[in-house]
Amino acid sequence: MTVYIDPPTWPGHGRMWSHLISDVSFEELHSFAASIGCPPRAFHRDHYDLPVDRYPDAVTAGAVEVSSRDVVRLLTKAGLRRRKGRGGMM
Repeated sequence: MTVYIDPPTWPGHGRMWSHLISDVSFEELHSFAASIGCPPRAFHRDHYDLPVDRYPDAVTAGAVEVSSRDVVRLLTKAGLRRRKGRGGMM
């Protein structure tokens, strides 16, 4: 199982956020997210939003650190990229 996480550089709600993704399947992503206690409501189209304070938990559990550009590239290559208006939450 490989999931990826980008640096917590996305501002929102008074915190910085990362994106947690899989390049294999949403099932893999949901399983990993659940294993680190990430709530289902944090899933948005093709990724989980993870606050900066949870970043170390994801990396310790095995998430591979990549750039934000790599997140988009990996999702697109895997056919898992869902742009706004092309798929809802799962």
